[in-house]
Amino acid sequence: MVTVTITLGWLIALVVLLFVRNMLHADVRWWLATSICGVLMGMFGLYYVPFLKRRRERVAAERAAATAEPPSPEPGTQLSSGYVSRDSGSNTVSSTETPGKSTRS
Repeated sequence: MVTVTITLGWLIALVVLLFVRNMLHADVRWWLATSICGVLMGMFGLYYVPFLKRRRERVAAERAAATAEPPSPEPGTQLSSGYVSRDSGSNTVSSTETPGKSTRS
């Protein structure tokens, strides 16, 4: 939406400058070239921004798929490394899991 608005602004400036170009002083005729460049860059932006967004979404989806954690093993099951999970599924944190904290008041 921003790219469209800016491109339309440059296009309006170009049209106005084309109508008044005979009244412009010689030292400000570069405004025509500037507005033409603005329109051309805006047209490129209208092409490139959606391409960039699609690519970013694709890369983010690929990263999310690559970093997705495998499902947690059931509590008490032995993993291939020999580690036995003691996770009971509870979200409660015991005092043994938080070093430096005491349950005494």
